[in-house]
Amino acid sequence: MLQVNNISFTYPSKEKTLLDINFTLKKGEHLCVMGESGCGKSTLLKVIYGLLDLDSGSLFWNDLKILGPKHHLVPGMEFFKYVAQDFDLMPFTSVSENIKKFLSRFYPKEAEERTQELLEVIEMIEFANVKVKNLSGGQQQRVAIARALAKEPELLLLDEPFSQIDNFKKNSLRRNLFSYLKEKNIACIVATHDGDDALSFADKMIIIKNHEIIANDTPSNLYQNPKEKHIASLFDDINEITIGDKEILLYPHQIQIIKNSPLKATVTKTYFKGSYWLIEVDYNNQSIFITHHQNIDIKKTVSLRVNETV
Repeated sequence: MLQVNNISFTYPSKEKTLLDINFTLKKGEHLCVMGESGCGKSTLLKVIYGLLDLDSGSLFWNDLKILGPKHHLVPGMEFFKYVAQDFDLMPFTSVSENIKKFLSRFYPKEAEERTQELLEVIEMIEFANVKVKNLSGGQQQRVAIARALAKEPELLLLDEPFSQIDNFKKNSLRRNLFSYLKEKNIACIVATHDGDDALSFADKMIIIKNHEIIANDTPSNLYQNPKEKHIASLFDDINEITIGDKEILLYPHQIQIIKNSPLKATVTKTYFKGSYWLIEVDYNNQSIFITHHQNIDIKKTVSLRVNETV
């Protein structure tokens, strides 16, 4: 189990980057850390891996205290793996050789089987013999993930792991990767700004704002019952609407355009989203987004129905 006990960290000549962060993560659990750029997500992963020294608080993996570079000549925990945004691959060697770097050369058959297994997870079997320098950024990102998994870490730390991967590959890769981690009972923490990462895989989710945790719950609870607009906006467009004397937060799909109701609005813009249209309307001088099954003419008056249940 990972125990993060009221940790704080500050870079030199800066204000606090992490302030009183506190949570636990069990073996095999997956945690998503979300927040805007600069909130401290990446720093949190570095601290947990042991690359930085804490100002205060403590970190434990089971009964072992995690310490930073002041205590270790080579910082970083041996049984954790951290995939940063710069990848740190060997550019002039092949994809397979990058993965095999951390596998024993005394057991070549087992190393080859392990490499092939991970190439399947990242969907890059056909690139096994391609030099890394000839890969796209998204492909290099996938190789970095596979290399981190080579020796089956107890905890995998991923910093924006799908940021450079094409959308048509991203969904299948997410499914493959997190199914594999569950199968191997590997704990995982992902720092991301993409709500789909959390909703797709995470058992738990924390949200950081102004360097502090403002929410710690399951993704479904945070999505369905956001306590503030900032939390809801991490998942989707969000409408903050005043109806009568009540202010409510609603996702676009929680508002329907119907034939007739007391709530009237005027269409201002429309956006084609493939399986639906996103309709922007003006309601009492409030701009509102609504999902709808077809396009609607600009300036048309429509009637609205509000459903506060996600």
